[in-house]
Amino acid sequence: MRQYLDRYVMPLWQTYSSPGQPLRPTNTRALHTIYGIWLFAFVLKLMGSGWDVAWHFRFLRDDLAPPHMINTVGTVIVVLLVMFHTWTGYGVDRLTLRLMQAGISIFLIAIPLDLINHRLFGLDITSWSPTHALLYLGTAVMLLGVLRGWLLLTPDSRIKTVFGLGFWAFLLEDFLFPLGQQEYGVTAIEAMRLGKPYADAELMIEAGANPERFAIPVPDWLYPLWLITSVVLVLLAARLIMRGRWTATLVAGTYLLYRVVSFYILRGIEFPPSFVPLFIIGTALAIDIGITYRINPFVAAFGTLFAFYAGAWISDRYTLMPEIPYTTTMPIAAILLGIVWAGALWVERSPYVERWRKLA
Repeated sequence: MRQYLDRYVMPLWQTYSSPGQPLRPTNTRALHTIYGIWLFAFVLKLMGSGWDVAWHFRFLRDDLAPPHMINTVGTVIVVLLVMFHTWTGYGVDRLTLRLMQAGISIFLIAIPLDLINHRLFGLDITSWSPTHALLYLGTAVMLLGVLRGWLLLTPDSRIKTVFGLGFWAFLLEDFLFPLGQQEYGVTAIEAMRLGKPYADAELMIEAGANPERFAIPVPDWLYPLWLITSVVLVLLAARLIMRGRWTATLVAGTYLLYRVVSFYILRGIEFPPSFVPLFIIGTALAIDIGITYRINPFVAAFGTLFAFYAGAWISDRYTLMPEIPYTTTMPIAAILLGIVWAGALWVERSPYVERWRKLA
């Protein structure tokens, strides 16, 4: 054992624990290992946060709840990873490191603020609260750093593509996570209407005389506006940066696969179900087709808008889902045109090779 430690373990420890600066030479195997740990940490955070939403629609109490513990383990791994990058300089360039540091700082600041918010104002079930928004923001900034580091520093390979799709799917999930309020809310309200609520007695008392307002405390227009803006922003960026023919569709498909699997797992352990927005796969296809076949950006924007609303209309005919007011069509069309115009300008003036492979 001593010989094994002296020959293999100690050289690795001395190499990967020594101080260094960003852009320190890192071999491919080490990059795969480091970012594989990042992927594992985000899987834990995803499991915890996804379960946490269902937990809040079933129980009033959540101190030391299992979802929080799982999320905490993932967060601890992330903190250790950021400390590793900061100390050694392995696996990052300067901007990547700053994004990771900023993201985990925002996230860690949000935790005590959220606890104070709960102590002062009681139960905060909505995913749209300011302190919860800081948690999503911190995670998004971290993910942008991880994506930059992974795409810039790893050589082209199948692993690079698979991990890249995974990190983009995590980013999409982080953007769409607040919508769980409406997606769980509509099923919770329907269950109460049928006299078979998922919530326990304590939570029903907390909901008071207006459980509909308690379950969905935000206006109807927010759901479609946030959903399509987030989907188009993330998937368009993924498609333009990774350049794979069906990148947007694969990222959306990966996210939806997670949602479907978690839906059946949570239902299997008797937690509330949620609506799963399967129709966004049509939006992803529209993005891929528009870029692959070089369709006029404005025509592509309206095609994407049509795919979104047509998919929502079909979905609404067959399942219970959050309301999508069609009065939101015009403002969303204006937003999409702006996003697509900005994307086209980015492609013209800041090509992938010149920007994303230029190390800071």
